[in-house]
Amino acid sequence: TLRQFVQQALNRGEAYYQLRRAIASVNGNQFRGGDDYQIDQWNDCARLIANCVIYYNSAILSGLVDKFEKENNKKAIDVLANLSPVAWRHILLGGNYSFEDQIAITSLDRLLEEVDPLNDEDDTEYE
Repeated sequence: TLRQFVQQALNRGEAYYQLRRAIASVNGNQFRGGDDYQIDQWNDCARLIANCVIYYNSAILSGLVDKFEKENNKKAIDVLANLSPVAWRHILLGGNYSFEDQIAITSLDRLLEEVDPLNDEDDTEYE
């Protein structure tokens, strides 16, 4: 019904703003910068990070859908249909990342080989 579609749209918007709040809270909810320009830059960077999380999740979900369509696994596809690309529980937002070291890039295809959406054993919360 129309009411359900409106509620789903509102939920998607709220999920995005929850992700933005999670990104902002990494620095103790303190804006970096002393003037409006620097605060605008910080907000733009936070929006970029949120969009990167959504893109990363969308790539994973798309890869999983392709994988399970090839396997004709309708049950797994139905589970994936209810997942949101706005989720960030599996991403360590407050981590320390080094971009100086040359390391092997993680292959998304290799990562997806081990994923089973019907298995809920590793249900770890990251904060």
